[in-house]
Amino acid sequence: MEQSMQKTPLRVFTAMISLMMLGFAIAKGVSYYETMSAGAKAAENWGLGFSEEGKAPTANSTPEEMERFHAYYIGNQNKKTIYLTFDCGYENGYMESILNTLKECNVSATFFLVGNYLETEPELVKRMVNEGHMIGNHTYHHRDMSCMGKEEFAKELTDFETKLKEITGKESEKFYRPPQGKYSENSLKMADEMGYKTIFWSLAYVDWYDDNQPTKEQAFEKLLGRIHPGAVVLLHSTSKTNGEILGELIGKWREMGYSFGTLKEL
Repeated sequence: MEQSMQKTPLRVFTAMISLMMLGFAIAKGVSYYETMSAGAKAAENWGLGFSEEGKAPTANSTPEEMERFHAYYIGNQNKKTIYLTFDCGYENGYMESILNTLKECNVSATFFLVGNYLETEPELVKRMVNEGHMIGNHTYHHRDMSCMGKEEFAKELTDFETKLKEITGKESEKFYRPPQGKYSENSLKMADEMGYKTIFWSLAYVDWYDDNQPTKEQAFEKLLGRIHPGAVVLLHSTSKTNGEILGELIGKWREMGYSFGTLKEL
């Protein structure tokens, strides 16, 4: 009984705080639950929903909403153009084949690299640049950028810029892809303030597990069935399947009437 009485003031205080929050919420015209969940909405994972073959997916935000922060995930939805991008966390033995295929097919891509790739594969990085591909900034350490402070956020991007210039002698292209697609409105703003365009994607598939690679048939089912005008395609360069099917995939997309553009055209 005594223990219960000791807890009573705390319960009363907690109830008073809850009522105050409810009053503030009502005064502002929002619900109590919206107020309580505001913090949870600060960071998001990029996600897509496909409902119709050949049509653009629904995403977390509309293209117009994202463009406020110079963030993009799709191009002109009335034009059959594909923007081909690769995320490259480490070298798995397939990059040389990917570059050979892109050269043979006369396709320019953007490679979103991390610091580890710059450190371990400088010759491949130079080849990408020399063959006309763009290097995108996937941050130096591939960490969750959605909740970082301004200084820490900036360092992830500028350390990458410094290392890339050391290798290639060229300034970094201002295209940034958030690791794992994790972002917040604040992180979009910080990237924008640094002059970066944040690039998400409108087509990807599960291709990143080394020990559970999709079959050729599974890859084509997703990459052909879900292709759509203005698609920003994300493939992982670590994928054995991607390395094997890339030439045929590009050919099939072209047979469907698609051509290839670069992110600068977005």
